[in-house]
Amino acid sequence: MKEGPDIARVAALLGDPARANMLTALMSGRALTAAELAQEAGVTPQTASSHLAKLEAGQIVVPRKQGRHRYFTLSGPDIVEALEVLMGIANRVGHNRVRTGPKDPELRRARVCYDHLAGDMGVALFDGLAKRKWIESDLNGVALTPAGINFASEFGIDLDGLRKKRRPLCRECLDWSARQSHLAGSFGAALLDRFYDLGWAKRVPESRIVRFSDAGKRQFHDLIGD
Repeated sequence: MKEGPDIARVAALLGDPARANMLTALMSGRALTAAELAQEAGVTPQTASSHLAKLEAGQIVVPRKQGRHRYFTLSGPDIVEALEVLMGIANRVGHNRVRTGPKDPELRRARVCYDHLAGDMGVALFDGLAKRKWIESDLNGVALTPAGINFASEFGIDLDGLRKKRRPLCRECLDWSARQSHLAGSFGAALLDRFYDLGWAKRVPESRIVRFSDAGKRQFHDLIGD
């Protein structure tokens, strides 16, 4: 009898096309209803409920009730990271969706991956922080340097508050479109929130796209030393 984690069961849950579409929609970080997820998956509400029951039983999604409505979110950022890796593999081997549209270049440029910045600008942020020696990577993962801790404080990020969370402060996430790392973890999420607060960027409604203003782009590139 084989021992260890049962990856086949998890892969089966992620591998169904309808469920994959639902999970991709939830990568936006927004909580969605079964009806909204049915529309994303292109299935009936009854079929969507069946899929969601399987995902909930497998602890891939978590239901949340608010009033008369039941919303669903991904069970954790590790699910997002797994999906990003799978999307990167699909992109590399040519298993891409047939339907494309004008939003695709924007998605590749800057998008939200659960709650942190992904796309070309997410990769540029990771590289820029590393070049400025504000983060460093080794076999144990990614960590803020002393200089990075000073930067975070000066940039208005409460690291003490972030450290109280169960989530890792810094974590690499493989970007599906660039096939390079962007910065996840609570610090990665805090950076994106700070960009919003400063007015550098805003989230496009009903989309994963993060759109930077012209001034925001200049300030972003000044920040990373690009």
